[in-house]
Formats: sequence, C-alpha cells, structure tokens
Amino acid sequence: MNKFEAVLLFNPNLSNPAVSKEENSFKKNIESSGKVISIEDWGLRDISFNISNYKKAFYKFYQLEIKGANLQDIKKILTQNEKILRYLFVKVQEHQLLPSKMNNEEK
Repeated sequence: MNKFEAVLLFNPNLSNPAVSKEENSFKKNIESSGKVISIEDWGLRDISFNISNYKKAFYKFYQLEIKGANLQDIKKILTQNEKILRYLFVKVQEHQLLPSKMNNEEK
C-alpha cells in the first residue's frame, strides 16, 4: 500500500449535507481498495483562479493508504462527478502530523 495525501474541491453551491454525502461516497470508494487514515475540513475558501466560473470551493484534505493501480479507478470516478471541481493526489513517504498548517490558518 502506498501513502497518498489528497485534496478535493467541492462545488460551493452544495449544502453541508450534500458535501457530506459526496465525502462519504469518496470514502466508500477509497475503502473498497484501501483505507482513509484521516480527514481535515478546510472549509469554504477562495480559489486562486476561477474554475467553471466559481471563485470559492469547499476544501477537504485526506490522508490515504491505497494501491497505486487502484488510484486510477478513483480518479476516473472523481473526474465524472460534476460536484467535484478539482482533485489532487500526492504520493508521500510519511503522512504529516495533523492539524495541518492550512487548517490552522485564519479562514
């Protein structure tokens, strides 16, 4: 199993229950072939450039353990989801200690 850190940007027009539903769907997809170590909610933040005419997005940070081959299937599912504006997966040697610097910043 490889260690990854992921950031997902959710559509800012979603309600909190809708964001939670999408988050649970993502966790279920990950847990089918790996595991979620921890999650941080970074909240509604500005985006540095407009994505589909949105200036803000809900940011969620995940620490994951998953096989690299299974990650391609997860990326395909995320790409097809219209409620997720962007995602980023970064392979790491060790997970950073939480809470992260982004979570400690004043929102």
